[in-house]
Amino acid sequence: MKNVFFTVGLFCFTTPLLSQENDTKKQDSVSVARRAMAYTAAKFALVRPFNVEYTTIAPYTYTSKLENTAVPESKVTDFSQLKVSSTFNFIKKQKWMLGMTLAYNYTRTGTDLTLPAAGIDGLQKDYHYHYETLNLSYFSKLFGKTAVFTSSLVVDGSEQHFERVKGLISGTLILKANAKTKLMAGILVNIDPSSEVPVIPIFTFEHKFNSGFMIDMIVPKQMLLRKQMATNWRLSVGTELDRTNFYLYGVNPQKTSQKYEYRQLDLNNGIVYEQLLGEHLVLTARTGLKWMAISRIFEKGNTFNNAVFELTADPTFYFNVGLSFNPFLKKTKTK
Repeated sequence: MKNVFFTVGLFCFTTPLLSQENDTKKQDSVSVARRAMAYTAAKFALVRPFNVEYTTIAPYTYTSKLENTAVPESKVTDFSQLKVSSTFNFIKKQKWMLGMTLAYNYTRTGTDLTLPAAGIDGLQKDYHYHYETLNLSYFSKLFGKTAVFTSSLVVDGSEQHFERVKGLISGTLILKANAKTKLMAGILVNIDPSSEVPVIPIFTFEHKFNSGFMIDMIVPKQMLLRKQMATNWRLSVGTELDRTNFYLYGVNPQKTSQKYEYRQLDLNNGIVYEQLLGEHLVLTARTGLKWMAISRIFEKGNTFNNAVFELTADPTFYFNVGLSFNPFLKKTKTK
């Protein structure tokens, strides 16, 4: 599984999930699209109208291969990220909605290279990455069950250029939904020539125990055990999938005009603390052990599997803090 680059790690928000199918008539009068937005906003900060977060990690050592040639062990002395995103829906109907996500990621790195001649000593230390998505969601019935179909047009790039245009199509079937348990299954199709995994299965399981604990699984995005400690804060423990990527220019002295892309797949293992500030602001803090499962640089014209540089890093500690605005909190009481 470590060779699978889960694009859904970034775009799991494009699969809105509905609330209970056996709603009362009064609840049925509420827009299905609005309930879907509230459900996903409760789970993913990325789908909220505004989200900002900062991540820093402890120094770590790594080994690497440059065009299949082993490079001696080196060390990353500094790694920090700032992520800002905004999601808004400008058309909301009973059966469908159309919206957009705007996001900007700033990454700063500092590396102590054992051999500067390794060929990557010329990499800049500051990386700017942005992406914009146009998201369309449609709610219907399939096999007598509620189904959600989504499509997203994604454009990304750096501070220098727009680089890629990608597409995402997904379908999710709600198999069970009541006050305690939600079970859903679906599939995501990734329309991106650089991806080696064009089709990704999605499985969601949520169950609330009488003790106040809750299992929250969204495979492959997250596996968490949650506990509501009070009306305005909760703790979670488990694993979350994260992703870092940006574009590079002229990193190979022999190909100064060539464009490259860096992609890194992370598994963040640890504790998540969420605190409600007022009615709609959510403060989130995460800490634990980060495992960088896959880190590769490849030419933009090639696939992720055809890497010119591959990195294998030791696990390290991380800390993340974020603040987001969730307008659905007071009405849904999900946090």
